[in-house]
Amino acid sequence: ACVPRTAVNVTQGVALKPGLFTCGNTVADSFSICSPKVCIVGSGPAGFYTAQHLIKARQDVEVDIYERLPVPFGLVRFGVAPDHPEVKNVINTFTLTARNSRCSFYGNVNVGKDVSIEELQQAYHAVVLSYGAEGNRRMGVPGEDLAGVYSAKDFVGWYNGLPSCQELSPDLNCETAVILGQGNVALDVARILLAPTDILKKTDITQPALEALVQSQVRRVLIVGRRGPMQVACTIKEFREMVNLPDTRPEMMADDFEGVKEALKDLPRPRKRLTELMMKTALEIPSEKEQERQSKASRVWAFRFLRSPIEILANPDNSRTVGIRLAVNRLEGSGDGARAVPTGEVEDVTCGLLISSIGYKSLPIDPSVPFDSHKAIVPNNMGRVQHTAGLYCSGWLKTGPTGVIATTMNNSFDTARSVVEDMESGTVDVSAARPGSQSISGLLEERGVKPVTFSNWEKIDSLEMSRGEASGKPREKLLTVEEMLQVARK
Repeated sequence: ACVPRTAVNVTQGVALKPGLFTCGNTVADSFSICSPKVCIVGSGPAGFYTAQHLIKARQDVEVDIYERLPVPFGLVRFGVAPDHPEVKNVINTFTLTARNSRCSFYGNVNVGKDVSIEELQQAYHAVVLSYGAEGNRRMGVPGEDLAGVYSAKDFVGWYNGLPSCQELSPDLNCETAVILGQGNVALDVARILLAPTDILKKTDITQPALEALVQSQVRRVLIVGRRGPMQVACTIKEFREMVNLPDTRPEMMADDFEGVKEALKDLPRPRKRLTELMMKTALEIPSEKEQERQSKASRVWAFRFLRSPIEILANPDNSRTVGIRLAVNRLEGSGDGARAVPTGEVEDVTCGLLISSIGYKSLPIDPSVPFDSHKAIVPNNMGRVQHTAGLYCSGWLKTGPTGVIATTMNNSFDTARSVVEDMESGTVDVSAARPGSQSISGLLEERGVKPVTFSNWEKIDSLEMSRGEASGKPREKLLTVEEMLQVARK
């Protein structure tokens, strides 16, 4: 049992300050010693939504969030497109959570390297892994590593200021870009490549990316998918944004929509609405006003269906990409379960920029954590990591990289519910005190690691916003970890 008192540490005969608990040999603040301690690895939406639910569900729980970078919010900061500021409003909710007296943020701590999962498990009652999907699914075709070929994850990281992607400086000195994949990320990339820079310069896109896009020669973007129009992964909002993008016009092929009208009636409503809008874009004659707008457009985008990459084509000295060879597919089956089967026909497309947007994937963090390398997730049941009591996962690490922020919110709340249930049932024993961040802070100090607190982050935040204000942007991001640490520690 834990008793608040003006204590003398019996084992060492040391007088302690009033208001301290002694639990075994552990000494800490009276508020925290007997409270359940939960550690969350990763401060993106999954991490913050898990923390939010835990703090709300139990009035005694204390949550510590560890983040590899000095800055929080994960893909809300580094993934959401600069021209979607409304999606970033969730940062306000996350900030309220971070400022809660029972939540602490420790940035600049690389879990798996600076501190091990086992050490966190010893210090906390429960550990939740929410570190997302930072790997790329590879295409697995020859020429994938040529200059001019990028993953969408890295390209997005480049224009959004992810420190590890700042060396990318993609060459935009070509007329045609091909994007493989037809999900929302693919459409974000297409939009950023084609959007008038007058629009982009009012967003939080990084200055180097903005300057590169001002100079960009890209005038045509092909968005290529291995299946048909009824299987595209994007949502109607993103497709509509492409249709309405200033100074661009769509080039859809009417033949791609043969037989689609007949199948419409059986589709679920969101899929039906999206397919109808694609058909309208491809088949209907636009209004006079729209025709006039399209005739003045200097840039073009198009969807290409039933195509899979076979090979990235190189220039004569094999130094960079000049095109892509695509297999022409046909569909077997129907609806979401339809499979793309090669017909044996191939097609070459000339392009100087190729962006692969076929999915993010999670990576293993520590040999002690079970990992399914085929599905690229931590095997779990409702967020409980298999065969490991007290270890949980949420977000893309739990489900794979699917859905929008709201999907991640629900899946993170589910994991938090599992944690709370296990505390209440005794599966996670919270009666024995755990030192939490006290012992981890000691380890980090010994190892020369200086965490960034949430109030340190707020210094970075404030500087970025004032830098942005000077140039008419919501913020101008710091682009290196060194710069971030310098500001945080001022």
